[in-house]
Amino acid sequence: MPVSTLSFDPARTSSAPGLAMGFERWRADTRALVLDELTEFLRRVRVAELRATGVDDVLAQYALGGKCLRSTFMYLGWLCAAEPDPAALRASASLELLHAFALLQDDVMDAAVLRRGSAAAHLRLAVPHRGGPAAPPRFGESAAILLGDMCLVWAEQMLRDSGVGTDELARLWPRYDAMRVELAMGQLADLANDARERPTLDTVLDIARAKSGNYTVRRPLELGAALAGATGSTLKALGHYGTRIGEAFQLRDDLLGIFGAASITGKPQDSDLGQHKATSVVVAALDMAGANARRELSELLDRPELDAAAIERCRTLIAASGAAERIEAMIADRVTDALLALRTGALGPEPRHALEQMALLCTARQL
Repeated sequence: MPVSTLSFDPARTSSAPGLAMGFERWRADTRALVLDELTEFLRRVRVAELRATGVDDVLAQYALGGKCLRSTFMYLGWLCAAEPDPAALRASASLELLHAFALLQDDVMDAAVLRRGSAAAHLRLAVPHRGGPAAPPRFGESAAILLGDMCLVWAEQMLRDSGVGTDELARLWPRYDAMRVELAMGQLADLANDARERPTLDTVLDIARAKSGNYTVRRPLELGAALAGATGSTLKALGHYGTRIGEAFQLRDDLLGIFGAASITGKPQDSDLGQHKATSVVVAALDMAGANARRELSELLDRPELDAAAIERCRTLIAASGAAERIEAMIADRVTDALLALRTGALGPEPRHALEQMALLCTARQL
């Protein structure tokens, strides 16, 4: 089917999970249906020429291999103001394609090695395909960028063709555009975010909020609520909750980036330190460490490359500084503030309970 004529099929009426079934079952059912919708959409839009390039497994890794946090938050935003609806679920599922685009671009920019426990896309796309010669690394990077571009187009196409009405979508587009620009601006700022430049904690948090926090929680929630025609008070409460949980989510990610096992993060344990990333944990450690420890940590971080021994020493110095405990306290404060905000939005008990559970899920020690 040509892409230009692809549209929502009214005969496809997947169920739309409601919150009355209980949070754990609702979340599991929502993720399963999101993945079903994505699989069906990708089956229809991928042309034979694309299948022949061998990117199907890579696309599945990036678009179908995640926890579906963003799509879950968007659909939950809808449920804060409207009844369960399969078209709204399908619209929410489109965010996983936008996320795949962001991950593909991010891995190329960071020269990442792993993503979700497997080799990053640009590395997989540079290996021989069907017995052919190995492609140079530049080919793999270029192919990953182009696959990301396709995911960006598909994300909007899936949203537009979800079956949600034109009037409802009109409420969403300005926020959707703003989210995409904010994401790109956050990525651009992150390119220059180097621990050797000694940025402040406020600067690091601003970058993290734009690049990851808002895009993971606040914006998806607002998209779903706007799509459903939520009131201003509901949007305000969700926006405040989303900002604070998004920040807490990124702070947790920063901790896992230093101390988390690769089996949890899906990325090498030394990725943040090895790339000289100025995360909240690193910046806090430089602020809190004693003079001698600060000097040693600074000298290690100033090295052009850090070997395994240097990375382990950095980790020891960071742990001794008390930075991890400070970041844990910041996470707890943000979760508390976010949960208080839910009481101001006239939310029903079921959406509020689900948002409370999602807050705990997103900020858990092992996400």
